[in-house]
Amino acid sequence: MTTRPGRRTTATLALTLALLSATQPEAVESTEAIATHPPALQQRLDAALAAKGSDYAPRTEHLKPDGQPRFTNRLILEDSPYLLQHAHNPVDWYPWGPEAFEQARRENKLIFLSIGYSTCHWCHVMERESFEDLAIAELLNEHFIAIKVDREVHPDVDQTYMTAVELLAGRGGWPMSSILTPDGDTIDGGTYFPPAEFTRLLERARDLWQAQPDALRAQAERVARAVSRALDTQGQAAALDDAIIDRALAELLARHDELQGGFGLAPKFPQEPRLGLLLDQALRTGDDAALAAAIFTLKRMARGGIHDQVGGGFHRYAIDNDWLVPHFEKMLYNQAQLAQVYLAGWRLTADPNLARVTRRTLDYVLRDMTSPEGGFYSATDADSDGDEGRFFLWTPAELRAALPAEDADLAIRFHGVTETGNFEGRNILHVPVALDAFAAAEGVAPADLQQQLAQIHETLYQVREERPHPHRDEKILTAWNGMMISALAEAGAALEEPRYLAAAERAADLLWAEARPAPGQLTRVYLDGRASQPALLEDYAFLGAGLIALYDASADPRWLERARELTDALWSRFADPEGGGLFMGEASTDTPLMARPKDLSDGAMPSATSAALHLLAALDQRTDDLRYGQRAGALPAIPAILGDGS
Repeated sequence: MTTRPGRRTTATLALTLALLSATQPEAVESTEAIATHPPALQQRLDAALAAKGSDYAPRTEHLKPDGQPRFTNRLILEDSPYLLQHAHNPVDWYPWGPEAFEQARRENKLIFLSIGYSTCHWCHVMERESFEDLAIAELLNEHFIAIKVDREVHPDVDQTYMTAVELLAGRGGWPMSSILTPDGDTIDGGTYFPPAEFTRLLERARDLWQAQPDALRAQAERVARAVSRALDTQGQAAALDDAIIDRALAELLARHDELQGGFGLAPKFPQEPRLGLLLDQALRTGDDAALAAAIFTLKRMARGGIHDQVGGGFHRYAIDNDWLVPHFEKMLYNQAQLAQVYLAGWRLTADPNLARVTRRTLDYVLRDMTSPEGGFYSATDADSDGDEGRFFLWTPAELRAALPAEDADLAIRFHGVTETGNFEGRNILHVPVALDAFAAAEGVAPADLQQQLAQIHETLYQVREERPHPHRDEKILTAWNGMMISALAEAGAALEEPRYLAAAERAADLLWAEARPAPGQLTRVYLDGRASQPALLEDYAFLGAGLIALYDASADPRWLERARELTDALWSRFADPEGGGLFMGEASTDTPLMARPKDLSDGAMPSATSAALHLLAALDQRTDDLRYGQRAGALPAIPAILGDGS
């Protein structure tokens, strides 16, 4: 399953053991498990289904003889591809919002909260095994209010309930599964559950809620207090000075894998914020050790299977130490950050191979992850044609069928392809010998070899395009698009590539037109011509940074004015006047949340607070408004500067 390192917990919660150690349940009779909806809602669901058109293929095993889905729930009304994947489960899902909690309180039911995202492999597994199961659906529909959340749309909700799961279970991951009171406090939680264990969890929770509701509420209140304390502790920080940076760098270099690159043991994530820290240190101070570690990791990743050797771009992480076997999903935020760190590496070293990786990554996004309107899609799945990674794998026979004999032989040698393969009988293309060394052994000039390989990869790309593609999550997230705008604008200026700058400007104009319903206000999600969901701190901060990058690249003052508007709105919407710092989201009075979290630790992405701090500093340097510098100085330092990298 998709996991991340868990926090150590100081107490064992008896309820967790009670829930998971219950005896085997009696069999639940499978019925139609059809939820009854009010007529007005049913009309909306029917209209939304009809609007999908005749080519619509419902994602469910429960179909009528005419191919129509037997079940349709409220998620068909949503703008999240992840939620839409579950719109025809027999589970009567609700989206996150006040309606679900009001219904839970009215019927005095527990809430089952499921959090995941559209390209999550184990989320798909739990859907097939449990959420498509009629008996489990009947159990959920009768005794729970089931809420489905896309963590990419609601990272503030995810962080709050993930903190509870980590405290309870010792680790977190997706899919995240939690049992809540009607008031939204966590009773118990975990990640992926096999069907039998999931059924036991639900039945035991149901029985305890019916027999001991006060005890469960008291337990949930204790968990909520623990979550609040944990989030408050994360928000405590001392002043960020050179001594803290030096300690962070020393720890990071101590964890650097000098044989294979990266930090720590498998699974290995790119950990772009850490690479950025090393490269920034090298730029500011001339630190040779920091530069060497960062460049070594960048080169090793570029040679590994985590790097799509045919199509460009990077998979999310590698499951081994040598970057060979990736988890095959691709995320927009990885492409944006890796393009920036490879560009920074090239600027510091003038190594043309680093510039080539930058270009290939950005070209992949422009070719395969860009909407007709110019926005950037969120992700592609790990699975294709029924198997993980099938789209990206090759056999020697497939290479020989795709290429002329001489090119096929070269591709097989260069990419370490064998008859037995390196992943389930097929081959993940990688570069076991560095290009210059391979060229020397072959007796050819590196530039000539590079040109021949580029032609080979283009041919393989065209052949691969005929295969069944992984699912693509086509929602356009404001924050992630802001990150890609920054990468394209910076690369367009540094590499003197006008098309990158043009793509960045087009995306920024799209968001300004579609994701800005009023001055000083943003939405987070844009999908199928419709904007939705109030924007979070990270949306204002990362889009603001993208606008600053466009201003720096073009000197067009409109980008600076737009960045100022977003920055002023950011401070008014998210600043904590009492505790200091910035909240992840705006306060909500209609949907309960155990705590209002702040994003202070870098992980797979820079924290939202870090992005806001950089934006404020950038405006302090580019305007004469003293407030930006004062606000930057008022923010707490990042307490976990290294984050967890996942």
